[in-house]
Amino acid sequence: MSTETINTETISPAIDRAAFGSEWEAWHAAHETQRASEHGFLAITGLHFLTEEPQRFEDAPGAWSATADGPVVELAQGEELSVAAGPLTGRHDFGPVAERDGLNAVAGETVIEIAKRGGHIVVRPRHPGTAFRAAYPGTPTYLPNPRWFVAARYLPFGTPREVTVGAAVEGLQHVYEAPGELEFELRGETFRLTAFNGHAPDSLLVLFTDATSGITTYAANRALSVAAPDASGATTLDFNRAVNLPCAYTDYATCPLPPAENRLPIGIEAGEKTPLDRITVEL
Repeated sequence: MSTETINTETISPAIDRAAFGSEWEAWHAAHETQRASEHGFLAITGLHFLTEEPQRFEDAPGAWSATADGPVVELAQGEELSVAAGPLTGRHDFGPVAERDGLNAVAGETVIEIAKRGGHIVVRPRHPGTAFRAAYPGTPTYLPNPRWFVAARYLPFGTPREVTVGAAVEGLQHVYEAPGELEFELRGETFRLTAFNGHAPDSLLVLFTDATSGITTYAANRALSVAAPDASGATTLDFNRAVNLPCAYTDYATCPLPPAENRLPIGIEAGEKTPLDRITVEL
């Protein structure tokens, strides 16, 4: 595939600014609704790393531990959880949990996430009645502007590469499969970003920082979902839809950090800005 640089000024179609703004408003409103949902990240009350020794936590019933075969909970008399298969009492072995996967257990209005992150089994209770969620004021953003809707070319690697990145939790690492890079042009300069697999089939995900990071935008990272490239590798980067990851709002997140090559030297004055408040772990 050719690596010729795309000239965004010549291939970008004319954009109806009113429609562009309306579509962005609807998208961001839906994104905020999902973020502030009753069992979303704003409802998390703890991030508990399981060990071989059973531990009890104030925000979840049971004594929790991690074994070679997966997480285990031991429920005392009167304690109960439920999973998709039905109610749980006594001791329950959840079985193996794959990296970046997980399952939920329910206790009344509380959803308890049991997941594997960076090789560690974690438990994250989500209580819909948290004061932080109730007081959430929304996330400030830059005004949507078509100038940040940029043409890009997907450059696949010959073989997908495993990329190790840091995490919002000190000492934790994540390994992601990167199928290729995205090349784009801004202000007469050409840039490339390493892309990971996205949630939708053939879509991509980019983690990045830029010259606004730590000033007007969250210092650690922002994320951008990218539509599946067409047969020629063409796609677009709409930086207006750059969003904060959960670690921008809570210390109870294990978010990945961008790979070094995704730290852009220019300012991307688009998308979500630094949140006005966050949940901080009390030591």
